[in-house]
Amino acid sequence: MCVIPAERTSAAGLVFVAEMYGVQLDQLAAVLGVSEPRARAVAARWRARRHAESARLGPGGPWTWLTRAGLVACGLPYAPTPPALARLAHIRAVIAVRLALEAAPRYAAAGGYWRSERRLRAGMRGRVGLREHVPDGEVHWPDEAPVAWAGECWAIEAELTPKTATRTAAIMRELLTRTGDYGCPAAEVRVPGQPPRHARVIYLCTPAARATVARARDALGSAGGRIEIRSLPPGAAMALPSRPRASRAGPRASRAGPEPSPSRPQATP
Repeated sequence: MCVIPAERTSAAGLVFVAEMYGVQLDQLAAVLGVSEPRARAVAARWRARRHAESARLGPGGPWTWLTRAGLVACGLPYAPTPPALARLAHIRAVIAVRLALEAAPRYAAAGGYWRSERRLRAGMRGRVGLREHVPDGEVHWPDEAPVAWAGECWAIEAELTPKTATRTAAIMRELLTRTGDYGCPAAEVRVPGQPPRHARVIYLCTPAARATVARARDALGSAGGRIEIRSLPPGAAMALPSRPRASRAGPRASRAGPEPSPSRPQATP
């Protein structure tokens, strides 16, 4: 078995965290291939070097994201901000998709490469105002990969809550007809006669969103044949807030004041 040196694993973990906006503790452990206590220690070492910050942003374990110094150390141009609270559930789901895909034996054997939404947006250099839809990620397969889909580029979409079928179909159509890279000149976004950028569009859905995604795909007719619908992998959902346990101390317990809200950001110990 190949043992990856700790410093190399740590460096790769920093890049992963940066590419995904931030990572929650249990998923960071999966990225590093270590236990949660060990992942917590790695995050503490990053904080000591001022490469990262950590805090409890919602239910479950703490989140870690890179500081400006950490991003500079990785050579990445992103803004040093924590993951947006409104997007935590979505970010976690996309990370779960990426981890599940990268754990598949044929992914490594074929040399698959994940291109994150954050990297795609950085390539657009602030031109997202052109109303282009950016997928949650892309998977690129080398031309010489020993798989039937060698040379393909897949668009990845994690769907937690259903949009309208009309809106979903419009996004699907946009992904299927795009020919240019993200950040290319406007004239190259869709060029008649050129092969589509995305050979396939993979939707990974919650049960609540699956029916709407299926209706949107059916509305595209034959074009929908390049869209695959799958379930989100285990671990994609945010942990549910735990209910405070009833105290056996009776009425005296109320004197201590209310329990802290599990959704309120708290600094990591």
